[in-house]
Amino acid sequence: MAGARTLAQAYRRFAEVDAAGTSPLYERVALALSGSDEALRAVAALPARRRSPAVVLAALHDLALVGRAPALAAAYAAGDADAAAGAAVDTLLRVTDAVADVAARRPVRADETGHGAVLYPLVAEAAHRVGAAAVGLVDVDCGAGFDLSVDRVGVAYGDGRTLGDPSSPLRTACRVVGDRPVPARAVPEVVARIGVDRDPVDVTDPDDARWLRACLPPDRPERTALLEAEIALAATAPPLLLRGDAVEVLPDALARVPADALPVVTTTWALSRLPLDARLRFLQRLGEAAAGRTVAWVSAEGVGVAPAVPTFGDRRASGHSVLGVAVFDGSTVHVEAVGRCWSRGRILAWLAGS
Repeated sequence: MAGARTLAQAYRRFAEVDAAGTSPLYERVALALSGSDEALRAVAALPARRRSPAVVLAALHDLALVGRAPALAAAYAAGDADAAAGAAVDTLLRVTDAVADVAARRPVRADETGHGAVLYPLVAEAAHRVGAAAVGLVDVDCGAGFDLSVDRVGVAYGDGRTLGDPSSPLRTACRVVGDRPVPARAVPEVVARIGVDRDPVDVTDPDDARWLRACLPPDRPERTALLEAEIALAATAPPLLLRGDAVEVLPDALARVPADALPVVTTTWALSRLPLDARLRFLQRLGEAAAGRTVAWVSAEGVGVAPAVPTFGDRRASGHSVLGVAVFDGSTVHVEAVGRCWSRGRILAWLAGS
């Protein structure tokens, strides 16, 4: 009984805190699941780490998209929250094993898009500091590898600047705060795009692409539109995806960057998934790679998450992230915090000198 009460509380909290104001459909569905003893028993049968509302709702959405939950799909398409609530409970009870199978196989990928606004000036800054005419991008915890298309995105900043490809079908916007403009430097030629992930997502695979869609609430059309644009762009030049532990695979990924290009390792809200000892080993791997060539690392991580990146004296869990640029050259390492960002890169304060 205690476990059921805990699950009910988790789903109610998801509805009242996470979904409230952003997804009326998921708010209503999560409340319905929290109030159904049968639904909670079905959720409790899942592996402990796969019982969260985000996982179960994504699994249900995936079944709706693939055609195994037509009533739920129809309710989502109509934006009918009450119908969606009933259909979600019914689907969970009717095809519990299918929900369990989807939930057990895949991690939720809900924050894959929209990083270009912060990542573009970071990569350009790293290349500028080294004088690189070409770069090879290595994205850690890459997911679908969208960040590896950073040079092919068009970004409009609130201060009037635009960066990236002005003809890109993928456009994103970013509000700029503070008194320093975002540098107008361009990312040089990208000659390698390599993603590292324990469970990478291949956007050219229909099942993988559908799962990305399933991880978004069905009543967030603006996020869905951005995801579709990211998928389409990535599919035109799919990156090389390496499966495995980021720290262990990183040397292999760096070795695949041509010798005449600067390897630029990127982490965007990825290192928080690693324990501290793994983050320190990651830093060590970068230093080891720099024994033979110059290597850069750019990061957008929560305050204090990225090892060696200064924090401006900000407090941890402060609600914003710190942008870092690091250059490893032989035994020399130069690491600098160059800015802050909020809302996963939708608001940016550039703080480094020009």
